Amino acid sequence: MTKADLRQIAAVAPNLHYRYSGVTASIIAVVPEQAKTLAIASVGPHLPPQVPRISFWQVLSRGWSKPPGGLKRRIWHARRNDEMLVGVMLRRVLRQPWLLIFSSVAQRKRTGLTKWLMRRMDRIVSPSEFSAAYCEGPVEIVHHGVDPVKFAPAPDRPAAWAETGLPGKYGVGVFGRVRKQKGTDLFVEAMIRLLPKYPDWTAVVTGLMAAEEAGFTGNLKRRISETNMENRIALLGERPQEEVPLWFRRISLYVAPMRNEGFGLTPLEAMASGAAVVATRTGAAAYLVAEGITGEIVPTDDLEALIAAIEPFLADPSRADTFGRAGREKALTQHALANEAAAMNALYERLWKDS
Repeated sequence: MTKADLRQIAAVAPNLHYRYSGVTASIIAVVPEQAKTLAIASVGPHLPPQVPRISFWQVLSRGWSKPPGGLKRRIWHARRNDEMLVGVMLRRVLRQPWLLIFSSVAQRKRTGLTKWLMRRMDRIVSPSEFSAAYCEGPVEIVHHGVDPVKFAPAPDRPAAWAETGLPGKYGVGVFGRVRKQKGTDLFVEAMIRLLPKYPDWTAVVTGLMAAEEAGFTGNLKRRISETNMENRIALLGERPQEEVPLWFRRISLYVAPMRNEGFGLTPLEAMASGAAVVATRTGAAAYLVAEGITGEIVPTDDLEALIAAIEPFLADPSRADTFGRAGREKALTQHALANEAAAMNALYERLWKDS
């Protein structure tokens, strides 16, 4: 773990969440890139060695120290309600000199507590115009980016798939937490309909199956069992962080059937990995996926539309390969992680200048 001293840090990106999530993945990706030109660190669990890290004790004990570079106040960049609350307490209760930023990704009406916390932020930033529409007041847009080295095509995708030991020649997958919001049930139903016609393809589902989603995941397992699809639809559960990029390299088609999403980083990770994408029109999917070039976009919660968009790729695997190459090119030229880091650091500089 890269250790840092808060006295030499200008900005802190907290990750105060006990469960690994898409927000955690975003922090892990962008903070090391920001750190190339900015003294920034994170605090919290699930942080790998490449992420500069401080302890929470440092925040409590050294938060009054003078920031480096002649700055008057450090930045506390929250991405969750509890992180906003901690930032407010640091500034208003402990009287530490912090500037507060909140990244708002959810596409839903805010609770009273969330609104109260957001009004106490110095800046609100959102990764997409879609989630920004659910915020009150000015919002700055900073689109997420992807690490093109971590997420890159396999030199030999068929060989990479063969290494999984799963049947078939090609993989189609959906990754991320298994729950209704993510549309995992729509993916399973689509696969139940399609895979019997395409024996060369196997479906893969990875992601956390939380205890509170036991009813939902139980129904998925029953549907797979009653249709005798256990050997064609693999429910692999949550995978180690370091294994996630491998699965993107192994599959030829990625499906993002979300019903609701703040941004949705997995379609971009799939594109960077050279996989074609079928995604629903939520989050930033329509911004990321070039329809008819890198993938297809379908209405949310529309099983028939999802099936119609997926089937041409299963019928013609070379189509998935063509779309995947175009997706990789788009990810490299338009959605590089360096772009996100530069835009975020520029936002910090404006906030310091205005404060």
